[in-house]
Amino acid sequence: MACLTVSPEDEKRVKGLGFLSNKGTDNFSARIITVNGKITAAQQRHIAEAAEKFGNGIVTFTTRLTVEVQGVPYDKIDEFRAFLAEGGLQTGGTGSKVRPVVSCKGTTCQYGLIDAYALSEEIHNRFYEGYSDVKLPHKFKIAVGGCPNNCVKPNLNDVGIIGQCIPVFDEDSCNGCKKCSVVTACPVNACSVVDGILEIDKEACINCGRCVGKCRFDAIEEGIHGYKIYIGGRWGKKIAQGKALHKVFTDKEEALKVIEKAILLFREQGETGERFARTIERLGFENVEEQLLSDGLLERKEEILKAQLHLSGGATC
Repeated sequence: MACLTVSPEDEKRVKGLGFLSNKGTDNFSARIITVNGKITAAQQRHIAEAAEKFGNGIVTFTTRLTVEVQGVPYDKIDEFRAFLAEGGLQTGGTGSKVRPVVSCKGTTCQYGLIDAYALSEEIHNRFYEGYSDVKLPHKFKIAVGGCPNNCVKPNLNDVGIIGQCIPVFDEDSCNGCKKCSVVTACPVNACSVVDGILEIDKEACINCGRCVGKCRFDAIEEGIHGYKIYIGGRWGKKIAQGKALHKVFTDKEEALKVIEKAILLFREQGETGERFARTIERLGFENVEEQLLSDGLLERKEEILKAQLHLSGGATC
């Protein structure tokens, strides 16, 4: 095995720039940021050229929908970054901060209830870029899912957003059909005809919108679109299922403010080394939810961002 010449200090420095050491070598995988897993054809060609010019010609994709070019030598990192910048691309996505946003294809998918690309791009701009200099107790992951199919597993992220379509039921238009097309359309058996009238179990309903427009007598012709927000999900050595806030947000700006308040809460009340799931567990879900649904965190925003992080006795993965 060749003698490694990159010092731990240098390795740490470039890791902060998005370069991860390739085992047993002085080469690195360069992590290239995408806004939400989406790049242009021109950017794809630029990445391919960068891989051939500076790396070993291999391009891989991460679970967070970033792109990695393997085999970049340490002494070529600055040239590599400059070359990427010519194509409007940058490296990064590491460290105890807001990580690149993951999004499903809800914008183009037949089941998508929200414009997942537009929302995730707004989150990227406001929180990945806008909070890029804000150190957090640990990494903070955000995912946007266009519908309750949960393809990108939003509830396994620190904050997850899932598109919703709350059915609007016009009881007067319901004929109580013995073979109800709404009941047939519901994938989770939340609908049933009881005593000649359709009933929708709101606890069982996942607001997938599959029932909208299915009634032959126009009993459910429209739905209210919104956002369900999960907090405290985590994947890895210790797994935590995120828990949904007890509200479906129908105003996008309100939902975005909840994300910002979650980041501020983690910054202010999280302990260094612990994930957001552990912070919520320690503080109590009801306590955290109350703070996220009020405006105290935003009112203290400047104070929170200036304050030092809390130190803990030991890190939690």
